[in-house]
Amino acid sequence: MSHVSEWWRGAVIYQIYPRSFCDANGDGIGDIAGIIKHLDYIAELGVDAIWLSPFFTSPMKDFGYDISDYCDVDPMFGTLADFRAMMDKAHTLGLKVIIDQVYSHCSDQHVWFKESRSSLDNPKADWFVWADPKPDGTAPNNWLSMFGGPAWQWDTTRQQYYQHNFLASQPDLNFHNREVQDAILDIARFWLDLGVDGFRLDTSNFYVHDAQLRDNPPKTESWQQFIGADPLTPFSRQYHTRQVSQPENLEFLKRLRALMNQYQGDRFTVGEIGAPEGLKVMAQYTSGGDKLTSAYTFELLREEHSAEYIRTVQQSIKDHLDDGWPCFSLSNHDTVRSATRWGQGLDQDAFAKASLSFLLSLRGSACIYQGEELALEEADVPFEDLQDPFGIEFWPKFKGRDGCRVPMIWDENGGFSSNPKPWLPIYQPHLARNPASQLQQPQSSLRFVQNFLRWRKQYPALVTGDIDWLTINPEVLTFIRSLDDEKILVVINLTGQQQQMTLQQTVKNELTGHGLDSQFDKATGELILPALGGCYLTLGE
Repeated sequence: MSHVSEWWRGAVIYQIYPRSFCDANGDGIGDIAGIIKHLDYIAELGVDAIWLSPFFTSPMKDFGYDISDYCDVDPMFGTLADFRAMMDKAHTLGLKVIIDQVYSHCSDQHVWFKESRSSLDNPKADWFVWADPKPDGTAPNNWLSMFGGPAWQWDTTRQQYYQHNFLASQPDLNFHNREVQDAILDIARFWLDLGVDGFRLDTSNFYVHDAQLRDNPPKTESWQQFIGADPLTPFSRQYHTRQVSQPENLEFLKRLRALMNQYQGDRFTVGEIGAPEGLKVMAQYTSGGDKLTSAYTFELLREEHSAEYIRTVQQSIKDHLDDGWPCFSLSNHDTVRSATRWGQGLDQDAFAKASLSFLLSLRGSACIYQGEELALEEADVPFEDLQDPFGIEFWPKFKGRDGCRVPMIWDENGGFSSNPKPWLPIYQPHLARNPASQLQQPQSSLRFVQNFLRWRKQYPALVTGDIDWLTINPEVLTFIRSLDDEKILVVINLTGQQQQMTLQQTVKNELTGHGLDSQFDKATGELILPALGGCYLTLGE
């Protein structure tokens, strides 16, 4: 079955972290009813889709990424009926619905794992990655967990170790077992039958491990660094050639794509790629039209953000990706918000406008993380309020992910919950940036995003066109988006200083209405960009 809509090309996706979006029942935790309450707000932004982080049944050791029932909603978030109502309203508003799928591991409370660990010969004995100890009782190999310590946990019943790439309560499924793959595809089918439009695939290159359980070699070169892992953790001292990104992983993704293609509406997959040389892996996983629709890596989620670095990353994507389609974000539920990570010391609102213009002008699909449109900075969460086990383990060098997960604010009093003690504290500096107030301010970052997304849709080259990177002023991001006869030169200054450049291209028109500031002299080609300014120009022959 062939599909030609490809709605996802150039789509703008709004990421919702359900625990922190809106609490409708007053228990201090966001829920699906809270999402329904604010779907109109999201639609009015002008985005094309929403992506929901996990809301499935879970003991919440890793806040939903440890799933104990893949086909039901955790009671703290609501019910399947609530999810259907949310999806129906989203579709009525013209929003596609993408949901997280966590296939590489589940919770140790899942019935599959309870059965698997009960004996060496039960029907699901081989559904997880089990291995005998070495003769001295130590773990089977040197693999490490991203969350600290070995990637192996001893089980007293089986007298074996089981593998976990994250928490010990998140055992890894054994994708070398065809029955496991079939069971996972049944889960995908359940949600596709329900009407979801796509999946964001958590750790999509982690599904398959080296069947021989060979050691990872030590990391000896900088390019062997695992992109997406904190360089300060022991995990980053290994070159992860055996633990992730195995060739067989691609075969499962082909099976998943074949299933997706059976459904009408051009169902979408975007894979999270954490790996050494993540851009090469992303190219492998999205090429050929028979695996992932799209993928993203962590290159734009790091602290480095010089114009040279961004150009190098983007040129590498262009060189490697071939017919693949990338997806980009500057913030998400796992990383320090971009307003703090990249915009430290800069005007917060101006940075949000410039950085989101850059994101939304790249060739690829774009994800906006909840609150990014409000120019929210990373919250400072006191140690005693931390919930993230990752942050608690590595405090204070690494403070975990709670700073980007604090509750969303809706009005001057917060508006997240009627409960005075939400699961994470409201970050008081966020209150002044609430959307109710920003909607009354024509120059606010929220109004900017609404206007920019409407403006962008007028220019197909900015949505689905090709991209060519230029270096005119090395401090400025400069590229051409082109589609058929439409060529648009995009110039974005993400620095805190005025930048100047002389354009040699033949400029037809300077586009207006995007909301960024610049001064352009068409006669001389001189372009002056204020700090965090930008310019869009149509080009001729």
